[in-house]
Amino acid sequence: MKKKKIVIASGKGGVGKSMLSSALTMLFAKKQRVIALDCDVDAPNLAIWLGISSYNKSVSKKKKIIPISVSEKPIIDYKKCDGCGLCAKSCRFSAIDMINGKPKVNKFLCEGCGLCEIICPQKAITLKAVQSGEIIVYPQLTSKKTKTGYFLIAGGLFPGETGSGKIIAELKKMADEFDYPLQILDSSPGTGCPVTAALQDSDFAILVTEPTPSAFSDVQRVLKVVNHFKIPYGVVINKWDINPIVSKKIEKWAGKNLLGKITYDREIFKAVSSFTPILETKLKAKEEIEKIFKELNLTLKF
Repeated sequence: MKKKKIVIASGKGGVGKSMLSSALTMLFAKKQRVIALDCDVDAPNLAIWLGISSYNKSVSKKKKIIPISVSEKPIIDYKKCDGCGLCAKSCRFSAIDMINGKPKVNKFLCEGCGLCEIICPQKAITLKAVQSGEIIVYPQLTSKKTKTGYFLIAGGLFPGETGSGKIIAELKKMADEFDYPLQILDSSPGTGCPVTAALQDSDFAILVTEPTPSAFSDVQRVLKVVNHFKIPYGVVINKWDINPIVSKKIEKWAGKNLLGKITYDREIFKAVSSFTPILETKLKAKEEIEKIFKELNLTLKF
């Protein structure tokens, strides 16, 4: 069975991707089996929007943490090393320093390119796999108020490590093993490797923006990536009322691809800080997202 995948992207961070991803996950779960993927591996927070607290012992005991290795770092054999310093001179990332005549690797600067291993005259450097991050598979989650059940898989890249796109690829492979027909992917901001990894083989993209010049510019940039993969898309304007003039410009730009708008409300932040999903509130944003959900169902061809 082919999995259908909906990616929520933005270009700019902080525009409401995770809020929308969490709400759509719960809305779709009322009709079919859904699995949510937190693909913002540098700063995963979809669990919070879904109401999952680290203090929830029943969830914490059942979640499965899987170590992931997608990069390598140089290991130096100081018995072979003669302190020539060629590795330090040649490293374009300045990740190797000579300290007391011996090379020391700064793991936070090292990209694991392997040049030092190749050029070392004494063959004293070997690249070895390191744990880059982890994938957390949460047990099936059920909302008490909405009576919906869904799975969540979240990826996390360790500080200073590289390979976010590779972790997302592993995350998606793991999700494909579940017998769930629909996947909601909460992408990271920007247009880089993590975003392209999330967008690959997806069926639909929801582009979230806000009425500010930077957000409008960034969503246009991410649309170029979406168009590269020939993915149909829809646009959602969050906090539209903070700048109605720019919001109108975005509406005109989006045209028939506009799925809806969400009003700015400080109560949203109070809800998420207390681990209360938007769908379990009485906020206006809940009604607006439900309208977006209806429009999305009319737009989707699957």
